[in-house]
Amino acid sequence: MIVGVPKEVKQHEYRVSLLPVGVEELINRGHQVVIEAEAGSGSGISDEEYADLGAKIVPKATDVFEQADMIVKVKEPLEQEWPLIRPNQLVFTYFHFAADQRLTQAIIDSGATAIAYETIRDRRGQLPLLTPMSEVAGRMSIQEGAKYLERPSLGRGILLGGIPGVEPATVTILGGGIVGMNAAKIAAGLGTHVIVLDVNLDRLRYIDDVMPSNVTTLFSDRHTIVESIGRADLVIGAVLIPGARAPRLIRAEDLRLMKAGAVIVDVAVDQGGCVETTKPTSHAEPTYVIDDVVHYCVTNMPGAVGRTSTYGLCNVTLPYVLRLADGGLAASVAGDAGIASGVNIHQGAVTNSAVAETFGFPYQEVGSLLA
Repeated sequence: MIVGVPKEVKQHEYRVSLLPVGVEELINRGHQVVIEAEAGSGSGISDEEYADLGAKIVPKATDVFEQADMIVKVKEPLEQEWPLIRPNQLVFTYFHFAADQRLTQAIIDSGATAIAYETIRDRRGQLPLLTPMSEVAGRMSIQEGAKYLERPSLGRGILLGGIPGVEPATVTILGGGIVGMNAAKIAAGLGTHVIVLDVNLDRLRYIDDVMPSNVTTLFSDRHTIVESIGRADLVIGAVLIPGARAPRLIRAEDLRLMKAGAVIVDVAVDQGGCVETTKPTSHAEPTYVIDDVVHYCVTNMPGAVGRTSTYGLCNVTLPYVLRLADGGLAASVAGDAGIASGVNIHQGAVTNSAVAETFGFPYQEVGSLLA
């Protein structure tokens, strides 16, 4: 199989989808690797490092898409990339279809097969390819929140951890999953008062057991959400329903209950956001203000720390890249239900039930299509 790695085109996206070790593994198994020039530069990986291990370096993305049987990316294809995707091509990346109907329709129309990192499951039912980027985004959410709480960034002028004689900030985290846990860990370490809300009581019990005493857990319902965001200096949106649009837990009118200069970091923006006033932003223009509340809604937060994120991502994606390259789509899906759960669209058919339900498309089970 020919595996292609284009350079990411999303603004301020510095990750790359394959490390040099991945090239070596694929070449040793008899595959070919085509990489766009400078694809790894944002993560500190040179073309020479890839070429020395057998990759073919090509000057343009069009060369990669024309030659490759499987495209391996980091972020969802942007509009300028849609025409490059060919029928029967495998595209393996983060898609987050439920947040973007135009992207969904474009991939349906392309006739390609979309395998989404964010919906692949392992044998424990976990989301192994989402986990490392959720860890990065969760930790970054506190780092970015701290920055935008500063007065020059239109925040309240609050130091998260406070100082002796001055109380620390209150951080409210909506969701106790991977993002929420990592956000809570960093916020607690800085000495803030942390409130974590979730609907899973077993998860809340676990968080209560492992977190320090400055972390409080609350069952998430409409009343506790409203009360908790009213107390918060920083709110982290960390809600995930795999494959589906994030539920909107904070309504537009709720912002009036928040402190002037409070900050919302909506990590759920990739899945549409859990705040009604969320709209996607970029690292170039990361924030906007509504009702005196600063919103940070960058859709590729981990892209800012490209080297850390690239290594964290490729550590978990490479085994799946190798499996798909070695066995092909049909054998991989038949042999691994987790890979089957990653196939969101196959040759014009929507094969993820959450995506189909979001947009009212017919749903077809991928195994039956490939049988």
